[in-house]
Amino acid sequence: MRKARLFLVDDHQLFRNGLKFIINERKDMEVAGEASNGKEFLELLDFVNPDVVLMDIGMPVMDGIEATRSALQRYPDLKILVLSMFGESEYYNAMIDMGVKGFVLKDSDNEELYQAILKVFAGGTHFSQELLLSIIRNKTPDNNVLLTRREKDVLNLICQGLSNQQISEKLIISQRTVERHRANLLAKTDSKNSISLVIYAIRNRLVKI
Repeated sequence: MRKARLFLVDDHQLFRNGLKFIINERKDMEVAGEASNGKEFLELLDFVNPDVVLMDIGMPVMDGIEATRSALQRYPDLKILVLSMFGESEYYNAMIDMGVKGFVLKDSDNEELYQAILKVFAGGTHFSQELLLSIIRNKTPDNNVLLTRREKDVLNLICQGLSNQQISEKLIISQRTVERHRANLLAKTDSKNSISLVIYAIRNRLVKI
């Protein structure tokens, strides 16, 4: 399998250097581009064509929220993994609604970062458990929806961050069937995307974490 091409967007040079060092040690991923703010990122995006973008939130000139919004308007399928710190939860809902593929804490260990990148690269999602729990604590449960047994199976695997292909292989069903179940789950829970679906599922105890 080819290497995942990563684009790092963060205003701290030392932090970017550290990320580049640990990422370039891997045989399955490489840093293909970097930027110190959102404006610089958008100017370089067309030339880099990354598989996954690691996006900081707070940056000068243009922050990660505006950069994410602009990038996803141009490339709706772009996979953005947000680099987050505690205390930035006020921005999460906006970025989830935009369609980012995950959040990982900046002080996560290397293995969690690697797994987050690989999940998103494969078409899945990743949400730091600590951040997920902090968001869920601040939300009240909704009324539970009625799900079929197979929808529950698919939902459980979505919450593990698996892609449609990985879910189809695990459940021995076609990807088209997985896509249909995913669409039904989004509609039943009134969720805009997979990450908002995960939050709904955990908040309403439809899955265990």
